[in-house]
Amino acid sequence: MSARTARLVTDWLAPRTWIAADTVIVGWHTAGPAGVGWGLVGALFAAVLPLAFIKRGMRRGRWADRHVASRRQRVVVIGFAAASVATGVLALSVLGAPRIVIALIVAMLVTLAALLAVTPLWKISVHTAVAAGSVALLVMVLGPLPLLALPLVALVGWSRIALRDHTPAQVLAGATVGATVAAGAFALVR
Repeated sequence: MSARTARLVTDWLAPRTWIAADTVIVGWHTAGPAGVGWGLVGALFAAVLPLAFIKRGMRRGRWADRHVASRRQRVVVIGFAAASVATGVLALSVLGAPRIVIALIVAMLVTLAALLAVTPLWKISVHTAVAAGSVALLVMVLGPLPLLALPLVALVGWSRIALRDHTPAQVLAGATVGATVAAGAFALVR
């Protein structure tokens, strides 16, 4: 496959895509149309606001693209995302969202904290962490059917390596941390 294909995979299956899908699917599964609304609130804090922060930083010349290659810059972005997600957890809790939706967003927050702890030392793959964590969370909510998405996680990992944004070890570590931390946090809060 070409570098162009790798870029398309990286962009289309970016963390925001997985987060939006998770929040809407879990919201719907939990409470139907009203649950989708709760999921969208979660997506606002977990995907929309962090992406807006990244785009604002790009416009101001703080980072070159939305994937933020520099570890120092990634710490700032992940820190902002964690603060946004924490605010989302608080908002969902205060507004009375279903516990499973809150648990989903808490799992995202704990995963971000783990990634933030590693990032100053090593460029762990956030893309594969979010993709693998998403599949793990959906399996916990829906059963084994979401395991069919595992090839997409592998495809994301391939794209990050093909673009030379990460090494195979960084991709595998991201997937491992994302799946285990997200699943563990979700199980504790659920």
